[in-house]
Amino acid sequence: MSPRIVQVRERILKHNDELARGMRRDFAAAGVFVVNLVSGPGAGKTELLTRTLSALLPDYRCAAVVGDLATENDARRLATSGAPVKQILTGTMCHLEADMVRQAIAGWDLAELDFLFIENVGNLVCPSSWDLGEDLRVLLFAVTEGEDKPLKYPTLIHTADIVVVNKMDLAAAVGFDLEAAMNNIQAARPGVETLRVSARSGMGLEQWLAYLKHRFAEKRDSAAQLSTAGA
Repeated sequence: MSPRIVQVRERILKHNDELARGMRRDFAAAGVFVVNLVSGPGAGKTELLTRTLSALLPDYRCAAVVGDLATENDARRLATSGAPVKQILTGTMCHLEADMVRQAIAGWDLAELDFLFIENVGNLVCPSSWDLGEDLRVLLFAVTEGEDKPLKYPTLIHTADIVVVNKMDLAAAVGFDLEAAMNNIQAARPGVETLRVSARSGMGLEQWLAYLKHRFAEKRDSAAQLSTAGA
């Protein structure tokens, strides 16, 4: 890679990080908890997110942004939950950037939201470098991808706050070695929290939802304490 290309990339990433920091301040001021869901193609992001939105909506105000190279199929699926959804078509880009998300949510009043979910483009390499102003980065693996996936793609797992193993209902059918997978996850990112779910069957969704609610409450409590301290 030539020095010129490296310099351009560094400038683009720096600009993205500056935008992301500003967005994070805006999210904090509005009290909205932002989740960036990343995975490879076909890991089940849309299925999990649709189930998540449907479960949270009775008690929480939720919205979602979804990125894809083409088609609005995932946005239509997410919209069946009843949550407002915006689609971002990235064309040839294999990740979302902060400015894309900022433009997509420009018409929304963030103060009217509790959760904003960002379903990133299905890719296990590109999204790792792009901060979207999120509070939580969730890395989703599917049992159909094999136990060694965390070792093959260490860069993204290093930026994740939690790893969720999906499609556990298929584990026996595909000969998935759960113990080996958990060991590989910990080898790639020692100490990272993990959850096991099946978005289709509902297995593990209660634990997943409880985790999200807990993190949301933590952010609200922290903001309240800072507000009290500054008063």
